[in-house]
Amino acid sequence: MTKLLATVTLVLSILASSTTFAAEKTLTLAVQNMYCDACPLIVRKSLEARPGVAKAVVSFKDKSAVVTYDDSKTNVTALTAATTKAGYPSAPKG
Repeated sequence: MTKLLATVTLVLSILASSTTFAAEKTLTLAVQNMYCDACPLIVRKSLEARPGVAKAVVSFKDKSAVVTYDDSKTNVTALTAATTKAGYPSAPKG
């Protein structure tokens, strides 16, 4: 019984520590193929559909998207894949 309790405690502490290291990050993406006023809406919706994305602000003028996300739930590769799948290839800006 003691070993079981110790194992459960260890597993719970490992799971808790992984969420402790998660952080909210902000990323600016350069977005291609935006040619009309409706394009930013499609890009924003594709980003916001990703788990972990808190906010996406897309600029038609700058051809960019500023994404705020939880890095324990998504990553740069998944974000760029989401816009690419929607028809708007993107890459980290800068």
